[in-house]
Amino acid sequence: MPRIPVLDEASMQTAESEIPQLAHRAGLAAHRRAVSSHATILVMKAPSGDLVARQTSGQVVVLKTLPADTPVRVGTVLKRAAKRAIKAGGR
Repeated sequence: MPRIPVLDEASMQTAESEIPQLAHRAGLAAHRRAVSSHATILVMKAPSGDLVARQTSGQVVVLKTLPADTPVRVGTVLKRAAKRAIKAGGR
């Protein structure tokens, strides 16, 4: 079994810098495969902001109009609101 090469810091940073490009290409390839598959209905968010279903015939059906995106400043930390615990036997 071949040995795994040890990367120095510069090599590791170079490899890590390629991750966004690899993820983008993988996402595009997955979208192309899903669109070209004629056996399934593809549900996706359209550029218009609607939730649409692409039928196997190629017809696009609007399922729901989604609310507008909420603008958020870069660096904003979002936290989930804590759910209140429900006591057993009470309200």
